[in-house]
Amino acid sequence: MKAMRYFLDTHDRSRGTFPAQLSPEEFEVFFAQYETACQAEGVIPLRTHVGYADGRAFCLNLAPDVESVRRAHERVGLPYDDITEITTATPGDTFFRRQA
Repeated sequence: MKAMRYFLDTHDRSRGTFPAQLSPEEFEVFFAQYETACQAEGVIPLRTHVGYADGRAFCLNLAPDVESVRRAHERVGLPYDDITEITTATPGDTFFRRQA
């Protein structure tokens, strides 16, 4: 099994990467299609934060590489602004590892 890494992708209505109108019910139907695309590409969608009124979404995925996340988006015709590899930066993850 390949090592999995975290990726955050962003979508913004003002940039044309989020639908002009999207209800929670429409999002639910679309997200089911995205989950299927993710499964085909070896991507695990972990969490999505959606601002319906502002037309923004922030999606956290676990994937072997950025290309897998890109292909999952392409499978459902979902444009994005950015896909960024990220790590967690909580005190337990980062700051407590420092040597004194």
